[in-house]
Amino acid sequence: MQNMGQEKRFQIFGNIVMWIFTLLALIPLILLLISSFTDDATLVRNGYSFFPEKWSLAAYQYIFTSGNSLTNAYMMSFILTAVGTVCGLAITTLLAYALSKKFLPYRGLLTFYVVFTMLFNGGLVPTYMNYTNVFHLKDTFFGLLIPGLLMNAFNVMMMKSYFVAGVPDEILEAAYIDGATEFQTFLRIAFPLAKPIVATIGLFIGIGYWNDWMNGYIYLSKATNLYTIQNLLNRMIQNIQFLQQNSSSVGSASQGLASIPQTSVRMAMAVVGVLPIVVIYPFIQNNFVKGITLGGVKG
Repeated sequence: MQNMGQEKRFQIFGNIVMWIFTLLALIPLILLLISSFTDDATLVRNGYSFFPEKWSLAAYQYIFTSGNSLTNAYMMSFILTAVGTVCGLAITTLLAYALSKKFLPYRGLLTFYVVFTMLFNGGLVPTYMNYTNVFHLKDTFFGLLIPGLLMNAFNVMMMKSYFVAGVPDEILEAAYIDGATEFQTFLRIAFPLAKPIVATIGLFIGIGYWNDWMNGYIYLSKATNLYTIQNLLNRMIQNIQFLQQNSSSVGSASQGLASIPQTSVRMAMAVVGVLPIVVIYPFIQNNFVKGITLGGVKG
């Protein structure tokens, strides 16, 4: 009975701690959302508040009516994220499965090559020169896709660990005895058993593509129709900063700046950028937790 009482008290304490951490994560998001609907003058005058004096849709009106089409930017982000996630998962999964095989020739050398990329890279300037001068990716969709497609070594090693610890060798050997090829064994046996880690790595890759603005900033100079949502929002911020810096010398800049909700629009941009991730995450949460646990702890 005493042990049961201690366990119950520990469970209550653990629940309280988790509620505190949950609130610490949710409160900033709630404040962000409320601030995006707050009148800009009220926000500047009174600061951030959960109960603003005046509400306003001016920030969202500015986002939806200025610059490139927000709908087109969202479409580009969804296409890029979908294509990048599928291709990235294919490369990561196949390489991780191969590295999990003990009989793979030069397995140690290949593993070292993958891990080495976690510590060193070629740098931004050589990368840019190769992608633009050799592969001619500038102002193309592939300029958004390819630089982030080369798999992350952390994802490869975590998935490799899952294949080693989460896929029993006996099942694979039974498939070999039945005449299945290596690719058939991977596609019909190993891959279905690895759904939790696939969902986890897919979430990592997808968030990486969705939040990426650097590739568009570097490789898109003229093709503004290829802007993703992050590139479009970044361009809006740059326009506001330009108006702020030149408002004293250019009369039209001062007039344009006066019509922009400078503070609340930044909150609205953050909401627009993060909303799809918040909506999608609950549907893959269970696989995400299981994949992290099995892929990162075992092996």
